[in-house]
Amino acid sequence: MKQKRLLIVAGVLCLGLMVAVLPFEGPYAQPKVITLKFANFFPPVGKQTLIGSEFIEEIEKRTAGRVKITYYPGGTLLTAPAMIDGIIKGIADIGYTNVDYSPGRFPVTEVCVVALGYPSAWVGSQCMNDFYMRFKPKEWDVVHPLWFNSCNPYLVNSAKKPVRKLEDMKGLLIRAPGRYGDVVKALGGTPTPTPMIEVYESIAKGVNDAVFGPYETLKTFKFAEVTKYTTVCWQIGCETVFYVAMNKDTWKKLPPDIQAIFTEVSGMFREKYALMWNSIDFEGLEFAKAKGVEFIELSPEEAARWKTAADAATDGYVKDMVGKGYKEEEVRGWIKFLRERQDYWTKKQIEWRISSPTGPKEMRPESILR
Repeated sequence: MKQKRLLIVAGVLCLGLMVAVLPFEGPYAQPKVITLKFANFFPPVGKQTLIGSEFIEEIEKRTAGRVKITYYPGGTLLTAPAMIDGIIKGIADIGYTNVDYSPGRFPVTEVCVVALGYPSAWVGSQCMNDFYMRFKPKEWDVVHPLWFNSCNPYLVNSAKKPVRKLEDMKGLLIRAPGRYGDVVKALGGTPTPTPMIEVYESIAKGVNDAVFGPYETLKTFKFAEVTKYTTVCWQIGCETVFYVAMNKDTWKKLPPDIQAIFTEVSGMFREKYALMWNSIDFEGLEFAKAKGVEFIELSPEEAARWKTAADAATDGYVKDMVGKGYKEEEVRGWIKFLRERQDYWTKKQIEWRISSPTGPKEMRPESILR
């Protein structure tokens, strides 16, 4: 009997030792922590970066620590031009950049940057997300997009010559690369591809006469220090397509419940980013006012002339895409869809009293605060 008890005790001890040394995968096991890297080219103090930090905090909170994300702002992991390849290769699991840094890579999505007349960053952001959800361009199959957003409408910021009418664009050297350059050319100006970080000096030295960009750049890049006039031509509405995307394999490896959390939180931050871009345009406007910049608003008649002229750039995009093998009817269908969504979201912005420094008077703070 005593020997039997010893055998039982020995068996229990052996079983306990096995349990101790073998990994425990039962329902009470400690869940494995998923570690991810998020790259962003904006400076650490930029609002685009700060909201990214909030996104990370929300994901980590909702996953109860099962996901940990290390943030790399300011191009410390990937520069803006290297971002998309870095996401695809898994150097970063998540990245934030825009389509301008990979020209020709997202030709279908480039339809969103032609002169369609977006009145604000908020409207543009809604339209760009709607476009992706409606058409799901195959060019995005290389990653898993989380959301899209846009900056604010591009304006003509000139150093010496005020642009009060379309004819004043003639002879001006204006920093405007890619599709934006096509718009500037259609308006009568001469576009240049000067890198953004060199624009301030190029205007100060008279190499460029102006820069095509939103109010926000007047503060972010200090352009208000070297320009004297801003022509508020939001009616042609060129805007940049920004996006946050995840490595495709990283996404596939996430448990379904974690994927659901990412999808829900991305929906929240899609709206946060849209509102953020609206707000920083106000900051650029106030900075420019303090620097004595003159703001030139186009009359309805003059704005109509600019829109008609800019249509040549839109037609050029259509011709380019037909040359790539797309049907003209299909491409014009994209444009029609975006204009319809633009009308819809413009009405919603006015209805919901979201203010912008650009757009029709019903969007301006002076109307909303009445």
